[in-house]
Amino acid sequence: MGKKDGLITKGRYELKFRGVECLNCGHPLDISDKYCPNCSQANSTKKLTIKDFIDEFFSGLINYDSKLLKTLSALLLRPGRISKDYVNGKRVSYTNPFRFLLSLAFLYFLMFTYNNHFDDWDQAAKDFDGTIYNGSPFKFNTESGGIEVDSTIYKKQSESTQMTLDSLKRINPNISVGLQHLDSIKNGDPKLSAKLGNLDSLGVFIKDIEQSQQKKDSFMNADPSGYFKTLETKSGIDAFSKKAEFFGLYIKKDTLYNFEQAQTLYNIQETTTNKMAFNFSNSVWKVVSEPGTWVNETISKLPFVIFFFMPVFTVFIWLVYIRKNYTYTDHLIFSFHNQSLLFILLILSLTLDTIFDINSSGIFLLIFAFYLYKAMRKFYGQGRFKTIVKYIFLNTVFMILAFFTIIVTFAGSGLTY
Repeated sequence: MGKKDGLITKGRYELKFRGVECLNCGHPLDISDKYCPNCSQANSTKKLTIKDFIDEFFSGLINYDSKLLKTLSALLLRPGRISKDYVNGKRVSYTNPFRFLLSLAFLYFLMFTYNNHFDDWDQAAKDFDGTIYNGSPFKFNTESGGIEVDSTIYKKQSESTQMTLDSLKRINPNISVGLQHLDSIKNGDPKLSAKLGNLDSLGVFIKDIEQSQQKKDSFMNADPSGYFKTLETKSGIDAFSKKAEFFGLYIKKDTLYNFEQAQTLYNIQETTTNKMAFNFSNSVWKVVSEPGTWVNETISKLPFVIFFFMPVFTVFIWLVYIRKNYTYTDHLIFSFHNQSLLFILLILSLTLDTIFDINSSGIFLLIFAFYLYKAMRKFYGQGRFKTIVKYIFLNTVFMILAFFTIIVTFAGSGLTY
């Protein structure tokens, strides 16, 4: 039997290793079949060797690189063309748009988190002593999560203010006349007198809040179980917030890791509300104590969020172009290709910023804005005016949806961290 062109290949695909039945699915084969038409497995009876593994690895790599280069060149140089080719059936030459976008998203967010110092936030959170502003009598209590007033600083500031006022009186006696005039205005205007009285009583008001907080804290510390039982009789958001405050205090104080520990220590009933309050406080405490780690973990989830976000946004594209002869999937492919180009440009921008210590993101976003307009014109084939109107509308919708998606993602991540 003579050799025929196209039938003889090297390695395990040589004609002498061909079979008449697929070893994977049992489908009958012809000797000319290089692959099984039923399951696509190679038609070869040859035992695998290390050389075969190496050959197939580099063959697959070169094949993917070829698709990747064609996809990149089409995306960068021919806006909208790759989407048009893909929906018209020319798909073998290009990479899968869904897989391609996911890969780019992972790469970008990996580079983004690597180039930012979010881990420094964790150390900053550990070093935070509660001081909101130097010299201010107000301080954030990292134990209870509330605002406290430093009575010593408050007293010193009051005495300093009084001394400054007395000094001004000695230097300029007219100030005393002005203060007397202010007193006369107070006597003549009851409303102004009441407002100034409220201002004068600020210290007393703050002191009352501080004493009330101390009274509540002393009861909570003396009998945690009894305090929590008083909360069980209440309902609504106020009760939930107080339960969360209770758990927030004792998660740090007694190093609680789960609700079962709190249940055993403080004789707490196993209810859905109590579990939710504990989980809420536990998540918030982790976010506050490890903000950098939380941001990194949330960003790592964004590639998956994009795959939920894009189909929702594509609904608006489908509605805007509902008269066009395109299916929802066609619009989705167009969206994925454009989003892939955006990530390519952002990756280039991030690379340039890292190498040259510049900020080029604005330039690349302008490039993408122009590219998107050209892609819409090419893919949908409409005039400039219609394309511009739809371009503005869809970008506005995109920004609004992206804003709410980011808020929901970070809020959800913070509550379930």
